Amino acid sequence: MTVVESVLSHTPEPLRAVLIKHRELLKFALVGGTTFVVDNGVWYLLKLSVLEDKPTTAKAIAIIVATIVNYVLNREWSFRTRGGRERHHEAALFFVISGLAVAVNLVPLWASRYVFHLELPHVSRFVQETADFVSGSIIGMLLAMVFKFWGFKKWVFPDELGQRRRDSHRTDTTA
Repeated sequence: MTVVESVLSHTPEPLRAVLIKHRELLKFALVGGTTFVVDNGVWYLLKLSVLEDKPTTAKAIAIIVATIVNYVLNREWSFRTRGGRERHHEAALFFVISGLAVAVNLVPLWASRYVFHLELPHVSRFVQETADFVSGSIIGMLLAMVFKFWGFKKWVFPDELGQRRRDSHRTDTTA
């Protein structure tokens, strides 16, 4: 029994049906939560040490590390029943979509620091760090997550096999 099946077996029926219907989104969200921890751990490690004066660079490096973890987890767990492309083609598409998502993720942090000047000496250290976290780790990551879920389902892990299964099921039931 998989972890998901184990959790679902202990879930009340009305909620279980919703979770099963949206299991891909749920798995994607769990992978996102895991990579959120990786992203922020690497970001703060870099930002509070070797890249203290370059928070956007530190965030970009953290996103790249988290993106690699994200690919492996999404490929092997979230979207394992989708796709059908050659692995190198799929990986290339994944990293193109993820690269665009890096830009989406960095825009709020960049705006916070360099448009709204929510940085030292214009504001206190606490305000700067809070603004960095909200803009870089909440707003930016949520925007990137929505973009990635859409892009992954549409281009990286298309449901070609699932569509063929649905089509063959329809012809079996109408025959």
